[in-house]
Amino acid sequence: MDRRSFLAGAAAAGATLLIGAPSARAVTTQDWMAGHGDPTPLQKLTIPGTHDSGARYGGLWSECQNTTIAQQLASGIRFLDVRCRVTGGSFAIHHGSSYQNMMFGDVLVACRDFLAAHPSETVLMRVKQEYSSDSDATFGAIFDDYLDNRGWRPLFQIGDTLPALGQARGKVVLIADNGGLPGVRWYGGAFDIQDDWNALPDAKYPKIEAHFRKAVEQPGRMYINFVSTSAYLPPRWNSDSLNPRVHAFLDGTARSWKGLGIVPMDFPNTRSGLVASLIAHN
Repeated sequence: MDRRSFLAGAAAAGATLLIGAPSARAVTTQDWMAGHGDPTPLQKLTIPGTHDSGARYGGLWSECQNTTIAQQLASGIRFLDVRCRVTGGSFAIHHGSSYQNMMFGDVLVACRDFLAAHPSETVLMRVKQEYSSDSDATFGAIFDDYLDNRGWRPLFQIGDTLPALGQARGKVVLIADNGGLPGVRWYGGAFDIQDDWNALPDAKYPKIEAHFRKAVEQPGRMYINFVSTSAYLPPRWNSDSLNPRVHAFLDGTARSWKGLGIVPMDFPNTRSGLVASLIAHN
């Protein structure tokens, strides 16, 4: 068995991994970023993520995940896609009209607890307004209230550019997908995003593969490559088609590729070894 196969298999089993040579250090899926030095640019990493990370309720057309935020982080996920509806001066987590039985504070608690237990890690969090038409100013004021009046500012790493890993450890790096938020702008030029959410799997897959190739051939920006799609079929059905194809590509043609960027997925845990395979591309 070669090294990459060992890494993927061990991670899938939640076992100890050895990353780096010759001075390898033991890490797990819960602290895989410990295997990388503080100067490492986040753009050079391969970062497993979830699309619509809080979407576990509302039926086939709304559900994109079947694990909690805490479970996702423990499995190796380090990018969260968080959708917030303005309600009563707070943020409720939604996917479209479907309330996800969770508030923004619940997401922050899960991140805080995970990072306190695993200070070598960071979480990149896209925050997007969902199912509300309030102004950017209103959305931003509520976010500021979370930071300053509810005590969440110390959890966040907020800046106009992506930090190096050392600056981000133990923090949530804010990615702003709303004009009222601080943080790295989702559409501000820092990212190269593939997110054709309305393509059927057979049309979507070549775009995923092409974006992986671009990340390797044109490094420098942070690539974001959404595996998810909701075209004409429920997200779970599409993920059952796409996740195995992506996994096979990662372990086959792309076997030696590094620095693939952020890879948000629907139901990544339903494909055994998929998250571990992404982690092995570091």
